[in-house]
Amino acid sequence: MSKDYSNLELNRLNKVNRLREQGIEPYPHRVERTHTSQAAIEAYQAAESAKQGDEVSAVLVGRIRSMRQMGKITFVHIEDGAGRVQLFLRADDLGQEKFKLFNREFDLGDYMEAKGVMFRTRTGEVSLRVADYRMLAKSITPLPAAKDEVVDGEVVRHAVLADPEMRYRQRYADLAVNSQVREVFLKRAAVLRSLRDFLDELGFLEVETPILQPIYGGAAARPFITYHNQLKQELYLRISFELYLKRLLVGGYEGVYEIGRDFRNEGVDRTHNPEFTQLEFYLAYADYTKVMEITEEMIVFVADQVLGKRKFSYQGHEINLEPPWKRIKLNQAIYECAGIDVADHPTSESLADEMRSRGLNTDPKATRGKLIDSLLGDLVEPKLIQPTFLYDYPRDISPLAKSKPGDSRTVERFEGFIAGMEICNAFTELNDPLDQEARFLEMGRDYGVEDEERHPMDEDYLQAMRYGMPPNGGFGMGIDRLTMLFTDSANIREVILFPHLRTREVEG
Repeated sequence: MSKDYSNLELNRLNKVNRLREQGIEPYPHRVERTHTSQAAIEAYQAAESAKQGDEVSAVLVGRIRSMRQMGKITFVHIEDGAGRVQLFLRADDLGQEKFKLFNREFDLGDYMEAKGVMFRTRTGEVSLRVADYRMLAKSITPLPAAKDEVVDGEVVRHAVLADPEMRYRQRYADLAVNSQVREVFLKRAAVLRSLRDFLDELGFLEVETPILQPIYGGAAARPFITYHNQLKQELYLRISFELYLKRLLVGGYEGVYEIGRDFRNEGVDRTHNPEFTQLEFYLAYADYTKVMEITEEMIVFVADQVLGKRKFSYQGHEINLEPPWKRIKLNQAIYECAGIDVADHPTSESLADEMRSRGLNTDPKATRGKLIDSLLGDLVEPKLIQPTFLYDYPRDISPLAKSKPGDSRTVERFEGFIAGMEICNAFTELNDPLDQEARFLEMGRDYGVEDEERHPMDEDYLQAMRYGMPPNGGFGMGIDRLTMLFTDSANIREVILFPHLRTREVEG
């Protein structure tokens, strides 16, 4: 065997063998189901209310969640995707052998099929009086233990796992025992549906662009590198959709968006995972002020659809999404939080000296833009609890954004923040191919090979721009972080079904 089984697992394996010796297949090919648990309960309640004499027959399926034998009766709760329902198994209905077989060979965690008639027990619970049953899948490994806790007057079941990482490493077990976790991913799916509904209604076209790219770009991040054997070509997992989506504006589409995976070879923390889901859209004839308006409307729309409200609690903070959101220039926000007017420091050396005089650590190789970005991340961002747009960013950390008129060192860029966390990033997009080429050359010249801000020259993208790219506004948002907000999750791993984790050492 490939696994060392515990005594409990060996006991269940013996049950598999015993069932097969009796001609009972514990993993049958076919399943018969007439109702979900909820549909069966509702059908009985409807017949009961109408005082119909007809019985409600049903075949139900699900995982066994609880078992309680009381003499010649066994009460069982099974759970399917719609909820839970009680099964009433009685020796007089099933026969002694069939009744004993169930109590002997079935365990918590097994999947079963039960056929019978719906009725209401003496305690008032709508249940299925079982006339026959079948095993659908035998659970070899017992599910993690669970405990019930009363939260806001409701009983919530939580998984009890000795290793906190097991919930992520064995998400299947986490989902199986913790309905709260399943609810998180139902909300995540609702977020995605709502985003699509909003953008589709505005006339955007959903598209798909390459994940494997010969040149990475569109963001400041280190890529993952792979190799295509037949083409004998090094390729990159995309870090952004941006450059391909803007090519489509050249092709004549006025609004495009994509929801998909990006990959960045960067650190892992509570808001970062190397593989994450991103939404990007690009809209012709729009600038960053128009994109701000769309952003407010879109996130409020999603909140209305998913939460049914615009005010909610996140990690102890009461968040109010009601527009308009606060708008503040990046320079002003830094001055208010750090006491540094970056406009007084036109060089990296001057700004670094000012930061060090205030006891702040600086990277001696950092550009002025990166120093400003560090002030933002360390001192400003944690204070932005209510929805806020910071706008007008340094040019040297925004190589794809259009400069502000009369200020070549500042670009029309904004980032959105909620609950001290960056939610989105947007530009008035650069559409001058000559300026873009100069910036690519600048980024390649002024940044080292390992620098995340280094942006490779993309000649094909420049060729697309030379055909003529309409003025446009672009937007990017992490779906995982938005889901964190709407599910009150403190860590990005809580909203990714299978987050990346360090490989465990195998003990010899």
